[in-house]
Amino acid sequence: MSISTGKFNLNQQEKSIMCFCLFSCWLLSVPFEGKVLYKLMENSEVEGITLVIFAIFANFIGLFSNGFFVKKQNSAKMTMITSIVVCISGSLIFFLPFSKAWHLSIFFVALFSGFFIASWGFYLKTYFSGEKRLKTIASCLIYSNILMIFINVIAVNVSAYIALSISIVALLCALFVTIRLEGGAERKLAKTEFSTLPIGIPSIRKPMLFLCLFILIITINSGIMYQVVNPAFAYFPMLTSYYWAIPYIMALLILRNFSDKINQVYILNTAMTMIGLSFILFMTLNRSVSSYLIINTFMMGAFGVCDLFWWSILSSFFDYSQNPAKILGVGLSMNVLGIFIGGIIGSNIVLVEGGYLQASMIALIVIFIIIILLPMLNNHLSRVFKNHIFLFKLTSMDESKRDSTISDFQENNQLTDREIEVVELLLQGYTYKAIAERLFISENTMKYHVKNIYQKLNINSKMELIKIFVEN
Repeated sequence: MSISTGKFNLNQQEKSIMCFCLFSCWLLSVPFEGKVLYKLMENSEVEGITLVIFAIFANFIGLFSNGFFVKKQNSAKMTMITSIVVCISGSLIFFLPFSKAWHLSIFFVALFSGFFIASWGFYLKTYFSGEKRLKTIASCLIYSNILMIFINVIAVNVSAYIALSISIVALLCALFVTIRLEGGAERKLAKTEFSTLPIGIPSIRKPMLFLCLFILIITINSGIMYQVVNPAFAYFPMLTSYYWAIPYIMALLILRNFSDKINQVYILNTAMTMIGLSFILFMTLNRSVSSYLIINTFMMGAFGVCDLFWWSILSSFFDYSQNPAKILGVGLSMNVLGIFIGGIIGSNIVLVEGGYLQASMIALIVIFIIIILLPMLNNHLSRVFKNHIFLFKLTSMDESKRDSTISDFQENNQLTDREIEVVELLLQGYTYKAIAERLFISENTMKYHVKNIYQKLNINSKMELIKIFVEN
């Protein structure tokens, strides 16, 4: 598996991680809301928001469309190589004075960067088993952001052109490694892939649609962050260039290294709370260094959790599809589309009086919608994935064990048959309204049952209910 060139000797897993990280650090530093691109436009005295949003939309097109024409690992490799060559060529144009050529360049480098990321899904699937993918994804996101911070610091504090040069060197290194990746493994995968699927597995179409909806809505807040929150602290360039992604990296490090010791279900719900709290603090605190540290820590730490959640769920879908490029591309395109929508909202709201308040209120509405969607998403995903660490443990039980646990739970806690029915549906992710319709009762009656359940169990929330059930 290894190809040796002098002392350069990496296996296919290491090569696939390295090519992704080197390419991704360029992507995050230049076309995708990158500090390098912003500084280059600032040096050219050009308003950059339109160009950046244009780049994000082009990246969305690349991610979404790639899987419809890249269907084999060999073609994925050739697409990745072609994409890097296009991105190197396009990046060189940014050394020239600003002109219409910049718009043409930013469109094609953002488009082909989407092709690269989606195509890389073949290597994530081929060389990493299901249980290893979460840690691999976390490592890739960590290394990419560390390299991005280094390039951003150079761009902000030294020279945008030096930073651009470093990012192009990263692309050249990515090209060197990508050329040495293997191709052609798709024939073996096509023969064995579906033989390992559980019999009677539900369709992945609806869970995938729910996941895409979740990603799209939650990342609207990322777009608002880019266009509203970050610019609000732009007068601390050194601090923002160093510290911006550090909470994101720390969250990923914790989840990667302690995934077996941390209940990821509670972490994901905590992340939703952190995002909401960060926007509340953004409304109420001043624009000091301490305010930035608090707000950014909550916000970027939570986004780290969210990113790892949907990356890991998307990679879990690989086991039920022959085309991981389509799964990864479509899923991540929803991430980019959400940022695009949030960016449009943020760039327009921030120009009006009271824009910060309005942007924060929209962000809080987004969180409220996500809190409603999250149990339903869990319900759909848990029908496909029995042991994913981000899903409720209850859903991983087979029916006989589940019935036994429910029976013990009822006896130990003196709940009525109707209350047990409500508990089961709550734990499966149903909303109050959906449970009322399913049990043919009114919503008021449903709330009455929930109140009695909580009083008997001496708890105050659904999360406490899940906790005591899992521990029962």
